[in-house]
Amino acid sequence: MTTSDSELLQQFARDRSEKVFATLVSRHVDLVYSAALRQVRSPQLAEDVAQTVFIDLSRNADKLTPDTILTAWLYRVTRRAAIDVVRSESRRQLREQIAVELADMNSPDTNWNSIEPLLDEAMDTLDEADRSSILLRYFENKSLREVGQTLGTSDDAAQKRVSRAVERLREFFSKRGVTVGASGLAVVISANAVQAAPIGFALTISSALAGTTLASATTATAIKTIAMTTLQKSLITAIVVATVGAGIYEAREASTLRTRVQSLEQQQQSAPANLQQSTRELDEAKRQLAELRAENERLNRNATELIKLRGEVARLRSSEVNANPAQAEMKSWLARVDQLKKRLEENPDQKIPELQFVTEQDWLDATHGKFKSDKDIREALSRLRRSGESVFAGKLDSALRKYLEANNGRFPGEVSELQKYFKPPIEVAFLERYEVVPPKISPDGKIRVGNQGKITQRFPIDREFDARFTINPEGISSSYPAWRERTGGDSDWEILSPATKAYKAAYGISNPTDLSLLRPFVTTPEQKAALEKVIQAEKDSDKK
Repeated sequence: MTTSDSELLQQFARDRSEKVFATLVSRHVDLVYSAALRQVRSPQLAEDVAQTVFIDLSRNADKLTPDTILTAWLYRVTRRAAIDVVRSESRRQLREQIAVELADMNSPDTNWNSIEPLLDEAMDTLDEADRSSILLRYFENKSLREVGQTLGTSDDAAQKRVSRAVERLREFFSKRGVTVGASGLAVVISANAVQAAPIGFALTISSALAGTTLASATTATAIKTIAMTTLQKSLITAIVVATVGAGIYEAREASTLRTRVQSLEQQQQSAPANLQQSTRELDEAKRQLAELRAENERLNRNATELIKLRGEVARLRSSEVNANPAQAEMKSWLARVDQLKKRLEENPDQKIPELQFVTEQDWLDATHGKFKSDKDIREALSRLRRSGESVFAGKLDSALRKYLEANNGRFPGEVSELQKYFKPPIEVAFLERYEVVPPKISPDGKIRVGNQGKITQRFPIDREFDARFTINPEGISSSYPAWRERTGGDSDWEILSPATKAYKAAYGISNPTDLSLLRPFVTTPEQKAALEKVIQAEKDSDKK
């Protein structure tokens, strides 16, 4: 008789047999995959959902009661997992759209319009070495090592020369009313100074050079031919002059080739002794003329197609604005980003040096909610600062480890002692926000276990919302006291620690914005009670 699902589950929960679990999977995988596919509409995502469902089954097999109908349980879990995937995918796609728009919004093209007319005049004001360093670094996008090798200097010397040259360019533009930072100027020049040549331009130049070479060969043949008449010599001379004078434009080249074809035809008729040589030259000229005509036709078609494509892109963009339901949300998101940037400009005391490590994605993450009050904006600014501080905390941790290694484990007395261990170097302003908490010494003169010393932030910008990062020989930690008070006490989160770790293993982040997403990862009644408590605490806080 076939073993029932209930018996297989009990056997698997007891023995953890891979063979038994494989039987359960093969028995129900079609149901789970099909249910997932109907909802996520993607075979790859459906496979991910199915894997998640069976992972949940393996984790919860011992918690299912004997009267559980496994088919119904799997279907319910599949439905929930598919909804989570669809929501996650929608958020990802929306963030990608917004990131593209944000990148376009921050595009340096507007600066380039002011810089372009003055760039070459500004380059003329530099000395030869500085001008060469700019050309190599930003026009040809070479590395500092390559710049140094070309100029015959070290990497550091090349970097200093490039920086000095950029600063001189910036001063030149500033005197003419174009305000741009040194780093922004470098980005604009690198992105726009060298534009792609027209399609087929290189082929045109190559054809022109090939024509010149052919003319030289024709001249040699004319010199060697003794029996030529004066008229023949005149024709050959005309071919040489016409070919050497050929320009790089298609129309001029076509005219030159036509002249050579006609001349070679006349030469073929009036000089039978050179018939074979003239035939070869005539065929070659005709071939080049045919290639040039084909290239001209292709370029004309490309230009026509380009115009059509531009019109189609404009039409699609216009229709997308009206038809895409996510467009309004995207615009709202970008408006919140602008609002946050304006708030920082108006309140420079809320800025920290670590904000230079913040990415465009961090800006989007910080503004994912609605700005209904000043409190919402403060929380968003706190999330933004936290993103930059976490990056710097990693750099500070690396510098501390290098210091301890170089000083036989001795903890630094001042944060400034770590400055030379940062690669690349950092400004003093970063370290001014941190302080050293020295190791705790026991009465016998030994350092207490777990108290080897630490580096922590001196003060928060916003005491209600900001995190406090701490770096010690064991790693990095951070605390969010205000956030924990709003969503339950520390004891509740300690109980939920296994669930948050499982959520992080599945999705890469510790704390979801929607706390209800932790429910599939709760495994005990105590954890379930703690989770419902913090969810209710968050709801009560939002009502205030």
